[in-house]
Amino acid sequence: MAGKGEKKVSDKPVKRVLNLKPVIKIQNIVVSADLHATVDLYALSKNVREVDYEPEQFPGAIFRIKEPKAVIILFKNGKLICTGSNTEANIKKVLDYATKVISRYVID
Repeated sequence: MAGKGEKKVSDKPVKRVLNLKPVIKIQNIVVSADLHATVDLYALSKNVREVDYEPEQFPGAIFRIKEPKAVIILFKNGKLICTGSNTEANIKKVLDYATKVISRYVID
């Protein structure tokens, strides 16, 4: 029972209608691609500073691109995963740049 100065709490559930309007912001796009070529990851990592390749740790080379910012994981069979960009235009720029660099290390 409510005493002096206290409010009684109703047993009825309170219905609250929330008018939510989410703000959507794309922060990361992940793209997979296939170059349809075999890539010499050893030579690529030896000659391109932005590429790290430690096959004992992981079978893919990690290609870190600074501008526009993105990371590509590249495998010997030419398959890759690109992540870290937030627009389709940036993804295209990253992949154009990366394929120019990688094309020099394709094994015939």
